[in-house]
Amino acid sequence: MSKRLSEREQLTLFRALPHGDMALRDSQDLMAYPFFSLAKSPRIVPIRFEAGGISLTVEGVPEHGIATIWDADVLIWAASQIIQAKKEGIAPSRLMVATPYEILRFARRGTGRSDYLALRAALDRLQSTTVATTLRQRERPNGGKRVHRFSWINEWKEYIRPDGRSDGIELILADWFFTGVMDEALVLTLDPTYFRLSGGIERWLYRLVRKHGGRQPGGWRFEIRHLYLKSGALQRSRDFAAHVRGLALRQALPGYRLAVERSGGSEWLAFRPCTSNASMTDLSTASVEEPVDVVGTGSVDHRHGTRWITGATIGGSPAPNSPQAAPCNGFGPP
Repeated sequence: MSKRLSEREQLTLFRALPHGDMALRDSQDLMAYPFFSLAKSPRIVPIRFEAGGISLTVEGVPEHGIATIWDADVLIWAASQIIQAKKEGIAPSRLMVATPYEILRFARRGTGRSDYLALRAALDRLQSTTVATTLRQRERPNGGKRVHRFSWINEWKEYIRPDGRSDGIELILADWFFTGVMDEALVLTLDPTYFRLSGGIERWLYRLVRKHGGRQPGGWRFEIRHLYLKSGALQRSRDFAAHVRGLALRQALPGYRLAVERSGGSEWLAFRPCTSNASMTDLSTASVEEPVDVVGTGSVDHRHGTRWITGATIGGSPAPNSPQAAPCNGFGPP
């Protein structure tokens, strides 16, 4: 009887390409749904989301917590590598190998000992976090739903030199993630300055704005209380709203102008592409002109207070023409 091959033995090893001027690319699914913790402190409370026929549950283990939006930089690196390989006629694979230095430099991180340790911790969280979702799953003939359960990284290993330094990292991406990235219609390019965003809410909001705003001249807008629901965290809604107002005041998102509007007794965040920002010329987008359709959760994560989010038609709408927006500010150094 022949020995059954392991998952690794069934995959072709893909050596990471030099990143150089490689564009940052992200999965639209990861930009639109609350898959990650937005806090730097460990979150062990599950993220549970249900709206518009889509459900997802994200769980972590006490030792590591749920993967964070900063850990997702590894997935942005992987998505960028996959798309670049396809552009160059190279077959990508879920089995990838790179040096820690390459991943850290791509993500605009330092390369000191603490940065290497942080990367290892991120890989541990990406492997130990489990996701269960109906997203991109076909409905069963009897009307039932398929739920796909996975971790962002199936497994990873590190090659250690005799002196204790890392000589390379090998990882296997989840098939759900890899399949989504291979469909280039489900991938968007991020602003090159994305990695300079230091806050969890800022990063999450930029990704959401990029997903839904694209280059629509009239922009888009969300009711702030619905943004709070979409963020996937446990911060109090009034604190979240105050944070969003501060981001609009500072014009903190690269490539977009933000404005807080009040209409019908509600507070809205409107955003539109900032045409004066040269980096916008590098952005590409699929069609995002239909109304936003679903909800999510809050923003700064706390360790306690689990929350279920449900809904069917909560979302945003194309922004009405409004007075001249505030000037678009450049993005400062990291």
